Amino acid sequence: MCTFELKISFNKISQYMVETRSEKSLKNARVNLIFYFITLFISFISRKVFLDLLGADFMGLVGTLQSILGFLNLAELGVGTAIGYVLYKPLFQKNHLKISEIISVFGYLYRKIGQIILILGVIIAILIPFIFKKSEFPVEGIYFAYFSFLTSSLLSYFVNYKQTLLSADQKNYVITAYFQTSNIVKILLQILVTHYTKNYVFWISLELASGLIYSIIVNLKIKQVYPWLSSEVKAGSMLLTKYPEVVKYTKQLFIHKIASFAQFQMSNILIFSFISLKIVAYFGNYTLIISKLSLLVNKIMDGTGAGVGNLIAEGDKRKIKRVYWELTSLRFYLGGVIVFSLYHLIAPFITLWLGKEYLLDNTIFILLLVQTYILQTRGANDMFLFGYGLFNDIWAPLTETLVTLIVSVIGGYFFGLSGIISGSIVGLLLIVGIWKPYFLFRSGFNESIRLYWLSILKFLVIFFLSWIVSSFIISKIVFINPSSSYLSWILYAIFVLFVFGITQFFLMYTTEQGMRDLILRIKNKLLN
Repeated sequence: MCTFELKISFNKISQYMVETRSEKSLKNARVNLIFYFITLFISFISRKVFLDLLGADFMGLVGTLQSILGFLNLAELGVGTAIGYVLYKPLFQKNHLKISEIISVFGYLYRKIGQIILILGVIIAILIPFIFKKSEFPVEGIYFAYFSFLTSSLLSYFVNYKQTLLSADQKNYVITAYFQTSNIVKILLQILVTHYTKNYVFWISLELASGLIYSIIVNLKIKQVYPWLSSEVKAGSMLLTKYPEVVKYTKQLFIHKIASFAQFQMSNILIFSFISLKIVAYFGNYTLIISKLSLLVNKIMDGTGAGVGNLIAEGDKRKIKRVYWELTSLRFYLGGVIVFSLYHLIAPFITLWLGKEYLLDNTIFILLLVQTYILQTRGANDMFLFGYGLFNDIWAPLTETLVTLIVSVIGGYFFGLSGIISGSIVGLLLIVGIWKPYFLFRSGFNESIRLYWLSILKFLVIFFLSWIVSSFIISKIVFINPSSSYLSWILYAIFVLFVFGITQFFLMYTTEQGMRDLILRIKNKLLN
């Protein structure tokens, strides 16, 4: 009888934990979506203002400098990701002492990394006149921008490191609320100052000031949320040996970060090297739109990654697999909607927003869509690989980086921008598309990957069938010119989203158990 009661109690506790995890994910999604739509509107207005008043060359310079600083941030070594993974279990157990110790280790490591980045930053600064020798901007202005961005980056290592605890604890909504508020205020001030002065010095100064103010505010909030948190950077050096898994995962994740950099930061540098700063800005217009749509998905899913980590910590294999197929179905559904919408809507939007002269070649656009679809549909695998702590396949990101760079450099030399994007696609297909799911099923789920490939083939068939059917319906029914006005574009966008969204949903719901389980979960949450 006692054993029976104990099982009932444990089940109630487990149910409570699941509900809490789901509630945190929903809260993250709500807060993220609110700020997403606010910043989406402001971002497009500000981009137009900055391009008109400061010029495409300046915006290209900003994008290139940020990519260079992205290279410096490789020195972060993946420590933040490793710490996030190590924090899952003590957060689940509410072990405050262990959490404080881990954050102390994190602070110590981040301070050392910050010092390395500062030294590397100064070394690269010496090369600035050679890197931008063809630029029309005065070298003093480039230096001012570079060191302002570098200072903002260093704040993460010396001041803001504790915010990783909020992410691991599924409280990203705190970070989002404070960061996005400061970001919105910064952009509004930049628009105002740029309108009246047309001076990029003030624009850059506001970037730096915003970073400093955010650092102060977020640290005050962390003290409020975790009053029991007692972390000391000096103590971190002595505690490092107590947590060898941090060093182990950091070494593995460092290599993975190199691949991430090659995918997301090298493009601007290569475009600048092979083409021009102006094309960096043109390419940036497309990536801004695509990244905003991708960000919408990430905001919806934000906190889910930490929830998956906690789910795996519970150890219920049946529940783990069910959630995996729910998230995979959702990712493929959203990826399809995003790519189809971009194909029909991005060109008329850029025409209305900036003008036809900012449109890129259609081949480049198609390649961007292929890259976007792969990046969107990889999400579930990434979450579960992280949740299982499967970072030891260090050959994979090295191979992805090597393939991406070789194809991008050769392609960029012979074919320009389309060749550079092709390098990213080839690297993604080989490692993200083929190896990563195999690695997850073999080392995480301990199952054959045959079911996965059959399901992915089904998803792709559904996607292409939905595309054909939706395109036919739109061509026969819709007679709106989306390039004529913003109102026409909005009406056209609503119809495009509705037709493809319903078509793909119907096909997935009737053929895929993961989608049916997901809808049932959402239905139960709404009813409760």
